[in-house]
Amino acid sequence: MTDGVVLELAGVRKRYGPVVAVDHIDLTLETGEFLTLLGPSGSGKTTTLMMVAGLQQPDAGSIRLSGVSVANLPPYRRDVGMVFQNYALFPHMTVRRNIAFPLEMRGTPAGEIPRLVDDALTLVRLPDHGERLPAQLSGGQQQRVALARAMVYRPALLLMDEPLGALDRKLREQLQLEIKRVHRERSISVLYVTHDQEEALTMSDRIAVFNKGRIEQIGTPEELYDRPATHFVASFIGDTNFLQGRVLGVADGLCDVETAAGRVAAMAPASVKAGAAVRVAVRPERIALAPMETADAGLDGMVIEQVFLGMSRKYVVRLVDGTEVVVSRPISDPPFAGPTVRISWSADKATAFDG
Repeated sequence: MTDGVVLELAGVRKRYGPVVAVDHIDLTLETGEFLTLLGPSGSGKTTTLMMVAGLQQPDAGSIRLSGVSVANLPPYRRDVGMVFQNYALFPHMTVRRNIAFPLEMRGTPAGEIPRLVDDALTLVRLPDHGERLPAQLSGGQQQRVALARAMVYRPALLLMDEPLGALDRKLREQLQLEIKRVHRERSISVLYVTHDQEEALTMSDRIAVFNKGRIEQIGTPEELYDRPATHFVASFIGDTNFLQGRVLGVADGLCDVETAAGRVAAMAPASVKAGAAVRVAVRPERIALAPMETADAGLDGMVIEQVFLGMSRKYVVRLVDGTEVVVSRPISDPPFAGPTVRISWSADKATAFDG
């Protein structure tokens, strides 16, 4: 990633009648960065992308591209490329003509266009598909053509709106790696929208988690997964267990929590005090599982279900109070023969949230 900011949003707001779709968003994207807007449907991420593209106008706030306000610029005057979920290729044009089209619209000298199109086709690994029509391509190939068309004129920023949403899982995973390769080779700045948490974790340098028009947290995939700032982030990204309890004490950034199933420890939010009601979040793969008679401390329970998942086994443990906790262990761990177990985790692998 090189120095500099390619995109800056400050106080951006958008309403549709009484509905606030985007509520005072502040966001920066570094040059060469892959930043994903992640959230459920209706959370404001696509509306944000459309305002950056110029397809929607903000009601308040500013949008700057490479340091210049784009408030009065139409979409075709903004130095951005865009890839949609539905490819949006011209069906009557060959692949070469589809990729050449934005160059022609921008007045690129005719003598340079064939070379630029060839470079784009090579980049997306379709050098021999230039004379085909879109209908003669698979869905994955069509999306590669759409990517080549968006990048052929080297825009300052590439916008991608759920580009892999229409593809099956295996192809989607293949194209995730392809897009990351293209991003790496060209050092292009990418603003990517998805509701797929796994896709966001796989592809992003940073992720902005949207909820109800606001950004709940921005950080690296590791930060969001291991240090979620809110209950929503913890529940939306990855699988998470939640245990309700009350804080017994706080020291050195950790808190002891009494739950109906026993005492546990977790990272403490700055605002938490002794006596406060909290929810402790812990990931299934952070939980250790041991026979009850061999474990020193933890929560006692009974395995009521176990599922083989190839690389791991998933256990459903019912604690003494009836709460069910999901535990994920590597396949290299031997399966448990008996039903009674004790679960535990390191305090720094769990997080307590107010409420």
